[in-house]
Amino acid sequence: MIATGTPAKKLRQRIGELEAQMIERRRDFHMYPELGFDEDRTSRIVEEHLGGLEGITVRRYTHTGIVGVLNADKPGPTVLLRADMDALPVQEETEVPYRSRNDGVMHACAHDAHTAILMTAATILSELRDEIPGKVKLVFQPNEEVGGAEDMIADGVLEDPVVDAAFAVHLWTPLPSGVIGVKAGCVMAGMDVFKLIITGLGGHTGYPESAIDPVITAAEIIQSAQTIQTREIDLMKPTAIMFAKIQGGTKNNIIPGSVELEGSMRYLYDGGPGSVENPGQRLDRIVRGLCEAHRNQYELEIERENTPVINDSAMARVVYTAAVDTLGDRTKVVEHASMAGEDFASFAARVPSCFYFVGTGNPQKRSDYPHHNARFNIDEDTMRTGVEMHLRTVFQYFEYRRKRQQ
Repeated sequence: MIATGTPAKKLRQRIGELEAQMIERRRDFHMYPELGFDEDRTSRIVEEHLGGLEGITVRRYTHTGIVGVLNADKPGPTVLLRADMDALPVQEETEVPYRSRNDGVMHACAHDAHTAILMTAATILSELRDEIPGKVKLVFQPNEEVGGAEDMIADGVLEDPVVDAAFAVHLWTPLPSGVIGVKAGCVMAGMDVFKLIITGLGGHTGYPESAIDPVITAAEIIQSAQTIQTREIDLMKPTAIMFAKIQGGTKNNIIPGSVELEGSMRYLYDGGPGSVENPGQRLDRIVRGLCEAHRNQYELEIERENTPVINDSAMARVVYTAAVDTLGDRTKVVEHASMAGEDFASFAARVPSCFYFVGTGNPQKRSDYPHHNARFNIDEDTMRTGVEMHLRTVFQYFEYRRKRQQ
């Protein structure tokens, strides 16, 4: 157990003592991955672990969510640390001995490591509870891939005690091991998903003049939609409009009566309805014009799946300081943002927050595959960095609050 006194002096020693157990937990979670809101086994393990630590009160939120509050009765601000627990519907193709034993389900986004990392941080924070001038809320969140944060917030996770700041770490294969990415402002993209049905009139491919072909209309829409991001929206505001699914037709000599298209729009700014950019409105305009030109009807549904993750500037400075202390090298702390989506945005929209990246890309360890890939894996050595970042961020946050009050 870590001795009292200045916490930073022995953090790495204690993390090292717990490292083997942390890796074992991560591999166990990896072998038995569970989809969103089905994380029954994972949440039970987390609940039992937190329940065995001194100074932590535990309760469930939103089906499988587990929250532990350290120093629940202690006066002072409350800082939230979040880990996500859910896996993905991916058939694993790695050859590691701890590969998934649940057919068609895989931890292909490092959530298994995030859970093990925060469990380890919880152990050390419990040991340091007398050194912490406030409360730490440890949130193990279900269903991150489909917006579980909103469900937890609706269930009151930001209340009792009221959260003053929130932080989350993501192990990240696009960054090399030994690097931490943190920046103020927008760091993860907002994302809208869309479904488009183009309806024409089916017919014979030998008599196309008797039909109204939705296929050629769909092709023009796919091409023309790309001008939104290259000709209509500021190039300094990254925008990606992607068509990921096209379905229509039954036989090679039949013009189909309809074609269905699905895709997503991602943007590193607030691109929702009412914004100046509003890519969804622009897509609808192009679809409407081309369908009218080619005599087709259409139905377009757009659903906002994630808002952008926007880091508070003061909380980003807290994390930056913690990162420099952790790595001991300012050149290894870089600004980084991603066009992927992340439902931590729901926390960041409500309390001062920072979402940051710990690099885990290492070709020698085959941990350089992209997230959501069937061969995804992490450099397990970087899990130590994740734990240390959680701990240093907590102490740096309370130091920030102390200075503000002077």
